[in-house]
Amino acid sequence: MTSAVLKPTVLKPATLKPATLKKDKKKILGEIFDDARIKTFLDLDAQEGLDADFHVLEKAYRGMGPENFSTLLGFFIAAGRNLNAVNPQGQTMLDILSTHAPAEAYLTALQQHLNQLNS
Repeated sequence: MTSAVLKPTVLKPATLKPATLKKDKKKILGEIFDDARIKTFLDLDAQEGLDADFHVLEKAYRGMGPENFSTLLGFFIAAGRNLNAVNPQGQTMLDILSTHAPAEAYLTALQQHLNQLNS
């Protein structure tokens, strides 16, 4: 009887593709964003460790069109919320929107509201 010799198996690391951002956000079709619906974003709960104001701004950016986002910013300011809130990496929404080419309309709305606060 001969014994089999086992060869060690060499595991290769999985090839990871870098994360990429989509060129354009898909619009939510069919959802009506009246003022009451827009204001519901102000009630969103953030997970522990995430600034609630940043969370609202990010969710609004990801879930609304530019006009609705601009409307939300007015409600956001009226509620005494912080447009300069930061994520755990220390970035404001202004910082993030400045790096997203498709976010130009959102960036313009945010800058206009920040300018109104500072004037």
